[in-house]
Amino acid sequence: MAEPTKEDIAAAKAASGVYHPADSNGDGHVSKEEEQMYLEFKRKELEDADAMRDAQRKMAWFSLAGMLLYPAIVLVAVLLGIDQAAKILGDMAAVYFVSVAAIVAAFFGAQAMQTKPKK
Repeated sequence: MAEPTKEDIAAAKAASGVYHPADSNGDGHVSKEEEQMYLEFKRKELEDADAMRDAQRKMAWFSLAGMLLYPAIVLVAVLLGIDQAAKILGDMAAVYFVSVAAIVAAFFGAQAMQTKPKK
């Protein structure tokens, strides 16, 4: 019996729907170049995901710090006798706290969904 050719292997894999993700040309064989490209792509994908998580984490911490500092800024404005600034800051507080709380809730919700085991 003759050895199967690359075309036979590719046709069999196409019929079964089984492909290796690194097989970019679909010939059923993963060459060194394809493997290197695939590994580089995966590495970049992991780096991008890590950078995104870092950015989200920093955004959440800055938002929380802002929520803590906002009342202090209003208090400083009152102590300095800048009543108009204190009134404006007080009027903005409701919208500010709701907006920042939404940012923080979205961050923690996304983190909870990502760490949840997949079924």
